[in-house]
Amino acid sequence: MPEVTIAIGGREFAVVCQEGEQNFLTQAAQLLDAEASLLGDQLGRMPETRMLLMAGLMLADKAAGLEEQMRALEEKSLSQQAMIEELSSRPATGQQVVPQAVTDTLAELTARAEAIADALDEPVR
Repeated sequence: MPEVTIAIGGREFAVVCQEGEQNFLTQAAQLLDAEASLLGDQLGRMPETRMLLMAGLMLADKAAGLEEQMRALEEKSLSQQAMIEELSSRPATGQQVVPQAVTDTLAELTARAEAIADALDEPVR
């Protein structure tokens, strides 16, 4: 298992990880280091345990906020998708939709009118 040295809050830590996870571990450590550095700038030097706890809590708070935003965006996306589907099912602007019953009735009347016209065209005996 690879060992990676990460720096958080000006302190170095040797951490073991699975093969192929070194890049992920380094990126996660950079996020934690950014929070720890912010704490160090605001509160000064503090015990390692407290610094890591506070930095972890700050990241957890950010993650919770992002999850809430993601849920809100998913709900908005579902709402907009439903609206798109509803609008897609509507006829295009300027087009009229004739109910099938009306179309059938007109076809029947046309057939009757043609039959009457044919009957009138026949010679009288």
